[in-house]
Amino acid sequence: MSDPDERRNPVTSEYTTQATQPAPRLVAGRYALLAELGRGGMGVVWRAEDRVIGRHVAIKELRLPDGAEDTVFGERVLREVRTGGRLNDPAVVTVFDVVAEQGSTFIVMELVEAPTLAELVRRQGPLPPAQVAEIGRQVLTALQAAHGAGIVHRDVKPGNIMVAPNGRVKLTDFGIAQAVDDPRLTTSGMIIGSPAFMAPERVAGEEALPASDLWSLGATLFFAAEGALAFDRPTTAATLHAILHEVPYLTRVRGPLAAAIMGLLITSPQARISADQAHQLLSLAATPQAAQPTPPHGAPAWSGPVPTKVAAAPAKRRPWWIAAVVAAVLLLAGGFVLGDRWATPDPDPAMRPTQTYGSGGDVPALVVSSSYPCLKIPLSGAGVAQDDWVDCKELHFAELYDTATTYGSNDSDAVKAGYPEKLREWAEARCAMTFHSNAVRDRTGLTYQALVPSRQAWETQTENSYSGEPVRKVYCLAGKPEAFTGAVSTPLE
Repeated sequence: MSDPDERRNPVTSEYTTQATQPAPRLVAGRYALLAELGRGGMGVVWRAEDRVIGRHVAIKELRLPDGAEDTVFGERVLREVRTGGRLNDPAVVTVFDVVAEQGSTFIVMELVEAPTLAELVRRQGPLPPAQVAEIGRQVLTALQAAHGAGIVHRDVKPGNIMVAPNGRVKLTDFGIAQAVDDPRLTTSGMIIGSPAFMAPERVAGEEALPASDLWSLGATLFFAAEGALAFDRPTTAATLHAILHEVPYLTRVRGPLAAAIMGLLITSPQARISADQAHQLLSLAATPQAAQPTPPHGAPAWSGPVPTKVAAAPAKRRPWWIAAVVAAVLLLAGGFVLGDRWATPDPDPAMRPTQTYGSGGDVPALVVSSSYPCLKIPLSGAGVAQDDWVDCKELHFAELYDTATTYGSNDSDAVKAGYPEKLREWAEARCAMTFHSNAVRDRTGLTYQALVPSRQAWETQTENSYSGEPVRKVYCLAGKPEAFTGAVSTPLE
């Protein structure tokens, strides 16, 4: 019998003792790399032992991007990751140390032994809505802490979110994506990040914003709820095009969770719901009281457990905008949930009655400027001409804060089918959601109104002779209440 400290080489059949085994690779003279946990485009993750303290840690060994200069890469990584290491939130993977050694950069982190959200969905399929909401709520608190410290993550995705069996969530790779995404680091100028979870503004070449992380969170929660990517296309180019121009559809969730996901996936970062708004919606969706209603006939049913009714204290009155945003999402997604408390929100005191524009409409002539968004005259039956639009620095009565192409606007079959039955509701939902988002930062004393094409304009006109754009658009205007009656006496400044 061989000595218990001996090990047999399966190739040579020779025995060696533990004393002759190769010593683990040491980093900074204290971190022993024990085993590889995984690898990806940015490097290798190791399980390691901190031999000074005697605890196990995770170490990410970053690879140098092609064409990167050692000094630029090292300085940027050290600066950004040390900044991320100062974050103190339960949902952030703690960074213990950063080491630059022998041409490599090592990030020493808290060891979290849990599957990623990507692995969890791959094994289990779509997750229960309440679990999705709770995961989103915890990740959002981590992002809010980061954004408050001036840090943008830039690579929020299921693979960077770890979900423990007890429900605790950890977001990792803070600072690393931002550190690597530097045009000085690559010869190609490529963007570092996961295309399917990259916000539209980043696809368009703009700088990453805190709102970009929120969009990526929305795409991540869509994946967790549906079990599929929101913008899954055959090629990277097709995926990026879809992110810029298409709207995904939820089939398994409704109510506040759907409102949070779709509100986060609004293309314009200015119109996207805020972190605080998303947090309120996700908190509602994560509670038993927010269990999903029975879907309409023909819609996919939620296969999760049926919640047990419990005695509850009188609920606090929720902000009315939550119900409005939820109803808006349901409308924009193409369906209603009849009988559900979210389908009939309290009337919005800021919404003015919807008007029609075009032949036979309330505003018979409407020309929208492509240069200026503010209207120097009240909206009335006299119509609006090109010269009636001015820069918002000038005195004005109303502002065009959103424009949306109505469903089927370029589809001849939709035109043949006649005037859409739900056009007014669709327009009001869109204008409500955008008005109560960050698109309109100061809503004090303002009202808003939707403008939809008249029946004749919808059926007969295909282009605006001035701009060449489709007539079948919805316009959202904000202004003082009198701005939409023609009786306004004081313009906005």
